Amino acid sequence: MATILLIFLALSVVAPALTRLLGTRVFYLLALLPAAVFGITISQYGQIEAQGAIVEKLSWIPQLQIALSFRIDDLAWVMALIVTGVGALVLVYCARYFTNDEPGLGRFAGLLLAFAGTMYGLVTADDIIVMFMFWEITSVLSYLLIGHYTNRKESRGAALQALLVTTFGGLVMLVGVIMIAVQAGTTSLSEIVAAGADAQLAGPMTTTAILLILVGALSKSAIVPFHFWLPSAMAAPTPVSAYLHAAAMVKAGIYLVARLAPGYADTPGWMPVLVGLGVLTMLVGAWRSLRQYDLKLVLAYGTVSQLGFLMVVVGFGTRDAALAALALLIAHALYKATLFLVVGIVDHRAGTRDWRKLSEVGRQAPVLAVIAAVAVASMAGIPPLIGFVAKEAVFGAFLEAGESGDPWGWIALGGTALGSVLTVAYSARFFWGAFARRRGVPASPLHTEGWGILIAPGVLSIATIALGVGAAWLDGYLAPYADTMPHAADEGGYHLALWHGFEPVLAISAVVIAIGLLLFWRRLWVARLQESVPGRLDASRGYWATVRVVDRLAARVTIFAQRGGLPQYLSTILVVFVLTLGTASLLNRTWPDAIRPWDYPAQVFIAAIMAVASLAAARAQQRMTAVLLVGVTGFGLVALFAFHGAPDLALTQALVETITVVAFILVLRRLPTKIAQHNKPVQRTRRAIIGIAVGSVMATIALVALGARQGPGISGELPRLAVEEGHGTNIVNVMLVDIRAWDTMGEIAVLVVVATGIASLLFVSGRSGVLPRLAGTLRRSRESSRSRVPETVPTTVPGPPAPAAESDADASAPASGEPVRRHSWLLAGRTIAAENRSLMLEVLVRLLFHPAIVVSVFLLFVGHNAPGGGFAGGLLAGLALVARYLAGGRYELAEAIPIDAGKVLGAGILLAVGTAVASLLFGGAPLESSYFSADVPVFGEISFGTSTIFDIGVYLVVVGLILDILRSLGAEIDRQQEDAELNPDAADDFTSTVDARGAQGSGTGGPGGHEEVPR
Repeated sequence: MATILLIFLALSVVAPALTRLLGTRVFYLLALLPAAVFGITISQYGQIEAQGAIVEKLSWIPQLQIALSFRIDDLAWVMALIVTGVGALVLVYCARYFTNDEPGLGRFAGLLLAFAGTMYGLVTADDIIVMFMFWEITSVLSYLLIGHYTNRKESRGAALQALLVTTFGGLVMLVGVIMIAVQAGTTSLSEIVAAGADAQLAGPMTTTAILLILVGALSKSAIVPFHFWLPSAMAAPTPVSAYLHAAAMVKAGIYLVARLAPGYADTPGWMPVLVGLGVLTMLVGAWRSLRQYDLKLVLAYGTVSQLGFLMVVVGFGTRDAALAALALLIAHALYKATLFLVVGIVDHRAGTRDWRKLSEVGRQAPVLAVIAAVAVASMAGIPPLIGFVAKEAVFGAFLEAGESGDPWGWIALGGTALGSVLTVAYSARFFWGAFARRRGVPASPLHTEGWGILIAPGVLSIATIALGVGAAWLDGYLAPYADTMPHAADEGGYHLALWHGFEPVLAISAVVIAIGLLLFWRRLWVARLQESVPGRLDASRGYWATVRVVDRLAARVTIFAQRGGLPQYLSTILVVFVLTLGTASLLNRTWPDAIRPWDYPAQVFIAAIMAVASLAAARAQQRMTAVLLVGVTGFGLVALFAFHGAPDLALTQALVETITVVAFILVLRRLPTKIAQHNKPVQRTRRAIIGIAVGSVMATIALVALGARQGPGISGELPRLAVEEGHGTNIVNVMLVDIRAWDTMGEIAVLVVVATGIASLLFVSGRSGVLPRLAGTLRRSRESSRSRVPETVPTTVPGPPAPAAESDADASAPASGEPVRRHSWLLAGRTIAAENRSLMLEVLVRLLFHPAIVVSVFLLFVGHNAPGGGFAGGLLAGLALVARYLAGGRYELAEAIPIDAGKVLGAGILLAVGTAVASLLFGGAPLESSYFSADVPVFGEISFGTSTIFDIGVYLVVVGLILDILRSLGAEIDRQQEDAELNPDAADDFTSTVDARGAQGSGTGGPGGHEEVPR
């Protein structure tokens, strides 16, 4: 099962690329996967019958007893068949429904296949936490599928509404999932259900947990009061409606209730919630369906009604009701998916779904009409179809429960019978509206699409007939699940059959059909009755009212807490920090027994320097001075690490601090030199008080932390763990790439996000792949310079580099009055104006760049046993690139590393994540390391492990981050300034932009004030 899910994932990822090659034919290829899984699932029944279930388990988080556990029993088998069978047919339908010019076709294909795989994982997952993960993934994928038409406001709004409602239910459900897992002492779903029969576990906590889980099930299956999102979701393409909202996603809540029913059907509150809300949903949905003119909305509200019907049956908790529930589950998936696909065909051929504009469609498309008639008859419960068999089983189960003295049986029977009457009425109205001849309306001209689009609905209709006729055969496959219900042995043992004789249930069905047809015949009277009923209670209005209240509240909170610019933001955050953690620290009773002022005299000296630098930075008047003073505090920390015997930390901190100072300088070089040169700082006293308070709280927290330890630390075990578990003697590096590699993976992912964020601030109109190379620029410059400047005159202004002299002899013998051209130690040295060049810097960079790269690689590979590692090595390589940029400009940076920064970042994160996933392929845990050791002549013993590959990924991510920073904050700003200087008309705009940014960045005024910087 895990392998099947991985194949679904892989094929979903490559689906967009395949779509570009195959067009709509890609859906035939994608349909092969769910079709194959459908066949595999059918073949597994013999093993399920013999063993009770097929179980597959992979350890994931053993500390929390969470495993990638999958289990196929009778219920999961039925659901897996629905998910894969209907999914394969819908994909085949998509091949004819869409055209090659459909926007986002590749994305749609990948998402729909991913959704099929996710639903398969949801119904087969045996770990309740893993099941919940699939549950939430379906919400995200449905959001993307419903919002497929991104240019339509209604699609985006419907997608967001569905996401918010189902995610809200999912969050409530998560609390219940955790509570029930704690109560049962396991995360295994099958064991949790088995534990539900234990009377010792019954109690308020179990009841609360189950009711919270039911909230998630109700929201996912569009049960009142969460029903309103499903009709809105009809803005999605028809294949999405046919699959997600008829056969798959909305069945998730039904499935979960069916899964829990054998263990928790007797839980207090279970029956009132499911039967009460289910009956109400069935009636509300059917009533609203009778008022619709859009064929798709008729089916949408009908789906809401049928989901309420299903919720009543699966939650009833008896053996016969459980058997009827599975039959109804299959019947609903078949006829409702068929009808949605039929509506899509009618819409394509006639160009409308409004049945008031349709006429004589059935005469022009008789095969389509027959297919629709079969599905409509099954939905209405007319023999000999599976819908009739399932509805008779439902009525029989409720009637038997009522006769046995259960009042909920009579409530369920009366409510579902009344809802079924309305179902017959809107079923007849749907078929009449779609296919009948309408007086006064001309025959609808239909476009022919070929018979291929009829394959999917045709197969579903045939299955509807076959399963109805073969109901007795189907009973043998569904009865094992029904027998798991509590008190199943005490019931009569109902069996599915097309004919049970003349029984009360048959009479109920006949009366339901007759009254339903009567309501259709008197549809005008029904319409007037509906118009007379006020529509005051509308859950959709409540949703939008709630959204408006939340928006207004959020706006008011934002206005209150986030006004006054960056200084006010920081003040608010810091004041909250002081009030919360400061109060908690003062209430703490765990204080250290003694305080040691220092470990060595130099510590006091270093701390004093750091304190003086901090105060001086706060008082500095110039930006560069402030940056350098802040850097002093960082290098003070380097000294502290070094004196404490932590060379790894000292090396990394030194490199980080250097890179940070350079990044600050790159940003601040375009801002005014002085801080607050126009508006003087205000409220300095308040800021000083906040700063002192934050420092005091941090000092207090440090004291509390030192006194809070109750037992021995783990540091004593780290040397042993580093050698035995990580095969290295450098504890810091082993922890980063082996013992706590998950943390490192998260951190480098953050670095990738940071790099993307920085680039997005500068590359507004488009982000080029690589920087311009020098050779091409020189060539273009020569061609353009011959018509403007004599070739012997050097260009000294920023911009595209001027052509080099034809020879060194030409460069050494300048014409009279011309400046002497310096020899260039760097490839792009001649692109810099003479007054901005530094020969000493060029020589140093030329001599030190390659040794620095070699040393960075050395630090990368020795980091497992000596100071270094991927992070430190990447920082050193980044510093080498910084030196090349500072000495030679953006063209020199392009010559140093002519690679797109995004590719470097991507390669790094791919190596890190690939290392995590690769261990799974060999039966290990994610990021579990493997090592290879060998004795190599001259070098001695060499140990190479997967953690080294992970460290190489870290190295590349750090190099990519620094390269992206240099390209964004350095080269891109240079390019913008060059464009402004070469284009005098745009120079004023550039200066205005820079000055505006400087004004915003230098604002030190009070709340709401920004400093203005004169141009």
